[in-house]
Amino acid sequence: MTKQLNIQDGLPNRPLMLWDGDCGFCFHWILRWKKLTGESVVYRSYQEMLEQFPQLDVAACNQAVHLVLPDGSVRAGAHAVITSLSVSGRMKWMLAVYERHGWFRKTMERLYRFVAENRSWLPGSRTKVRSTHCCPKQQIG
Repeated sequence: MTKQLNIQDGLPNRPLMLWDGDCGFCFHWILRWKKLTGESVVYRSYQEMLEQFPQLDVAACNQAVHLVLPDGSVRAGAHAVITSLSVSGRMKWMLAVYERHGWFRKTMERLYRFVAENRSWLPGSRTKVRSTHCCPKQQIG
């Protein structure tokens, strides 16, 4: 899913991944993604960033990660994950397949939705959340 933010200021100069800062499973995976993407992507909990992006819906952010791109476009769920890996130079082929083939896109989104709906019992769900340890505040402007 892609949507466009209608704001003038506050857009990051690098992709910004918004995640559920209250979720141990999410924290566990954000640590892994951060290792994969390095400095290509900035990670922040949506709870600390929604003020800057009022167009984003809290309920939607509770259900999936959101990736805010420097051009103002926003991707959610599997599309956000795949895009973040692609912008870091990893798995670019996967983003191309996702964007070109509906069957692949539907499969990846269903898999993402299954994981998101069951994150309370999946491995990593008992990880203690320390979002400041993972992602210290940085300037994003």
